[in-house]
Amino acid sequence: MKIYGDIQSGNCYKIKLLTSLLGIEHEWIEVNILKDETHTVEFLKKNPNAKIPVLELDDGRCLSESNAILNYLASGTDLLSCVPFEYAKIQQWQFFEQYSHEPFIAVARYIAKYLGLPDDRKMDYESKQEGGHKALRVMEQQLQKTPYLAGNKLSTADISLYGYTHVADEGGFDLDEYPAIMRWIDLIQSEPKYIGME
Repeated sequence: MKIYGDIQSGNCYKIKLLTSLLGIEHEWIEVNILKDETHTVEFLKKNPNAKIPVLELDDGRCLSESNAILNYLASGTDLLSCVPFEYAKIQQWQFFEQYSHEPFIAVARYIAKYLGLPDDRKMDYESKQEGGHKALRVMEQQLQKTPYLAGNKLSTADISLYGYTHVADEGGFDLDEYPAIMRWIDLIQSEPKYIGME
């Protein structure tokens, strides 16, 4: 299988992390979004939405949206429960990641890290801080109760949220304010097959 992505993107990195944790063989194809490489005719055939990551299976079928890819690859493993309520809790956190977490933390990081915090984006950057801290507080509350987001074991919910949370400082979010999140980050980084962002 082939995975198209940018390793510095949290959405792409979480796929790379999952493949390492599960020992999934794949070909990683680096895509530069700043050079519009997601807008080529060839790429748009794989994902008309012009976004990474994209998983291309051996038979040519493609799957986009990072959490859909995570759950597909983790299907049948300990990282994705087949118990309906537990599965729904994992999805609950993944929807939270996409709608309440990423729009603030990932965007603030993008403006600062990828764009260099230009003057014309500073107001946009600052506007993301409140929402980002709100998302981190929700995570902190849960992680004070359970070691992982969906309970007592690592799941794709954690991998989904870990992608951007562990580099939230690059978007201006001080994680020292969130001791339970810091413990959770340490737990994930202690996984035997853990790999960091390259």
